[in-house]
Amino acid sequence: MKKTIVLLAMLGLSACATQTYHINGGSASEPTKDQMQSFFISGLGQEQEMDAAAICGGADKVVKVASKHELIDGVIGVISFGIYTPRHAKVYCKK
Repeated sequence: MKKTIVLLAMLGLSACATQTYHINGGSASEPTKDQMQSFFISGLGQEQEMDAAAICGGADKVVKVASKHELIDGVIGVISFGIYTPRHAKVYCKK
């Protein structure tokens, strides 16, 4: 019982993290592309790329890009003991 309470408290206190880069101003509430990216051992020495200009049909149409560590990503990381640690990458385009 105590272990369950401690686990739930740890999950409740774990934070999500987002890095957002605003490119051309404007606003977009829904991402044009939301992709889960796979990393191993917290992404140590790894990188992934998305071509935002190709997704939006030109660099002038990109509103913002974001990299987000969501709750589900943290849960997966805890379950796999940090071996598999995914993140979400999002691209927002002008409509």
